[in-house]
Amino acid sequence: MLRALLIGLVSGARSMTPLAVTIAALRRGRLPADNGAPAILDTPLASVGMAAMAVGEVVGDKWEKAPDRIVPLGIAARVITASFAAAALSPRRERGAAMALAAAASVASSYVTWKARMACLRRYGQTSTGVVEDALTLAAATLVVGSSPRMPARA
Repeated sequence: MLRALLIGLVSGARSMTPLAVTIAALRRGRLPADNGAPAILDTPLASVGMAAMAVGEVVGDKWEKAPDRIVPLGIAARVITASFAAAALSPRRERGAAMALAAAASVASSYVTWKARMACLRRYGQTSTGVVEDALTLAAATLVVGSSPRMPARA
């Protein structure tokens, strides 16, 4: 359940990156065999599509007219992607609870990271604060997902 909580917290900062990192690990066979990932996540289309969406989010975040992460659509995206990532990082029998925990954590983290970003943005600007947030999010997602027990890679 710890990974579910952590991936939810990371999803508050970027909605797509944590799930993209999780899907990449799933596709490489690096998540527990009994994970609760929906089968759709273990497809090439999901992997490429989520990676493209993560890149799009990173680029779009630097646009000054980009909507805040705390708008309803932004919160919904975080809840959904955090839930799917938590399912993939958790044993199948804990999937429901892990998804709920990650969803709640992503909402709370959305507001905390938004407040922090707004405070930094006034001093350091849109692009530089976004790049720092991108790097922190990618590193955190990689650490959370990488803490899963390693499984043999697929043939």
